[in-house]
Amino acid sequence: MSSPASDALLGPADIRELAEALGVRPTKQRGQNFVIDANTVRRIVRTAGVRPDDVVVEVGPGLGSLTLGLLEAADRVVAVEIDDALAGALPATIAARMPQRAERFSLVHRDAMQVTELPGPAPTALVANLPYNVAVPVLLHMLETFPTIERTLVMVQAEVADRLAAPPGSKVYGVPSVKANWHAEVKRAGSIGRNVFWPAPNVDSGLVSLVRRAEPVRTTASRREVFAVVDAAFAQRRKTLRAALSGWAGSAPAAEAALVAAGVSPQARGESLTVEEFARIAEAAPERGAQQTQQTRRTQPAGAARRARRSEEQQ
Repeated sequence: MSSPASDALLGPADIRELAEALGVRPTKQRGQNFVIDANTVRRIVRTAGVRPDDVVVEVGPGLGSLTLGLLEAADRVVAVEIDDALAGALPATIAARMPQRAERFSLVHRDAMQVTELPGPAPTALVANLPYNVAVPVLLHMLETFPTIERTLVMVQAEVADRLAAPPGSKVYGVPSVKANWHAEVKRAGSIGRNVFWPAPNVDSGLVSLVRRAEPVRTTASRREVFAVVDAAFAQRRKTLRAALSGWAGSAPAAEAALVAAGVSPQARGESLTVEEFARIAEAAPERGAQQTQQTRRTQPAGAARRARRSEEQQ
């Protein structure tokens, strides 16, 4: 099955031939829809801005359509594949169709959600056709786990793409929008039709570009603390933040106090807030205030600590 470099990318007949040889039947459970159009692969690689010095990590390479396109453009490609049959066949496909680049390819046969390290140099880019059912958690996990990933381009269900790239105030702005924006500047980067896949999905797809923030969100709160506020705010998105965050804060008055301290209206709703505003709310969390008070007491002289307690009791 060896091919010259110019014909190394997989076409529809190649994909079906490989699948038949492996006894592979795409499953909805794993959201498997294989790209069968070489021009679409080239477009994805071009849109991703893959450079000759990039180390690209690809999640869900499938039969290798996008993998081969990435190998043409990048220095190295690390593919993460959970499926036994697909993971077993991919190295042979690379060796047969692009032997001159085979040593630049590595395979990690694991669930992407469990991957915490990758072989070789640190990845600089993430490019993937993500299964629709796990796209957001996989994307967020990879961005959090591998901070060296500067640029990301993912192909996801069009609806998911809209949510990821939505600005505050949009009807589809929500948890994925805020959490993705914690890590990166996010924007839609194009649309993909259904006919470039086998089997053709029942939905359209979209490309989403994520460029790592040059400076992280400025906050003393941790990612976990900020994301807890985000989750609480959107769990009941029709409610005002005073009500929606009452469970998170311990009570509605405590939530209102945290919101006022953060400079956010208690009557606002989560869909109107930026990630920076969510971070300010997290900083104003009641338990953080209590922890700071305890730390102050531990570092104060005994007399000062007693005076502080008497002052609190008198208020």
